[in-house]
Amino acid sequence: MAEIAPAEVDVVSRNNVTELGAPGARPMVFAHGFGCSQEMWRHVAPSFADDHRVVLFDLVGAGGSDLAAYDRRKYDSLHGYADDLLEILEALDLHDVVFVGHSVSAMIGVLAAARDSSRFGALVLVGPSPRYIDDDGYQGGFGRADIEGLLDTMDANYLGWSSSIAPLIVGNPDRPQLGEELTTSFCRIDPEIARHFAHVTFLSDNRRDLAEVTVPTFIVQCREDVIAPQTVGEYVHAQIPGSRLTLLDATGHCPNLSEPEKLIDAIRAFVS
Repeated sequence: MAEIAPAEVDVVSRNNVTELGAPGARPMVFAHGFGCSQEMWRHVAPSFADDHRVVLFDLVGAGGSDLAAYDRRKYDSLHGYADDLLEILEALDLHDVVFVGHSVSAMIGVLAAARDSSRFGALVLVGPSPRYIDDDGYQGGFGRADIEGLLDTMDANYLGWSSSIAPLIVGNPDRPQLGEELTTSFCRIDPEIARHFAHVTFLSDNRRDLAEVTVPTFIVQCREDVIAPQTVGEYVHAQIPGSRLTLLDATGHCPNLSEPEKLIDAIRAFVS
């Protein structure tokens, strides 16, 4: 990898950027969802290291990121995280990037690619949702009262909320270890940061941004997902010109944990 200038080192350190695979190969950048870290890609990302330059990072406030860099004003919308993503791509001088974003990071990738498509070759959106709250003619999966109740519960007792909601998010009740892992991941995050990020995530409305995407886009939707139901995946597909949609034979919102091999196969079929 080329030598990184001091200012760019700050970007890499801030987001705890790590790399796998071949430096000269086409880059794949993996971004995690709410309450998680790059560790959530450990069953998926290494499978692409033989023929890609694989880049992983933590959203500021999560994982091994620099918590001192968390600025509530900057991260009061998903645009702050999109800025970070573009800075990472610039710092590493990445072009023709295959960006793989899970959950909220799918929308972060959409915002970044809509703002500057020059470094992106493709988007892979895993369980994306541009808006979680239902609206006229739009089914996001939740009523406003549902989301407000969820956020109120989180504000009152974050750890209790984590232990109750994580198993529902990941699904697969016959495999309780998955829910336990997601709960542990949630509980590692500073509760104040997690609560703020949750408000930003679940109250965002990025529907208008979808039409601004001009790079090839692949949407991966699980057949049973309480966070991003099938109607949402179909909406995203309809709004992004020329996009492709696949329904993964999987349940829950985290196929990178529950069905990594199926997710790997789907992504590889798209990028090959």
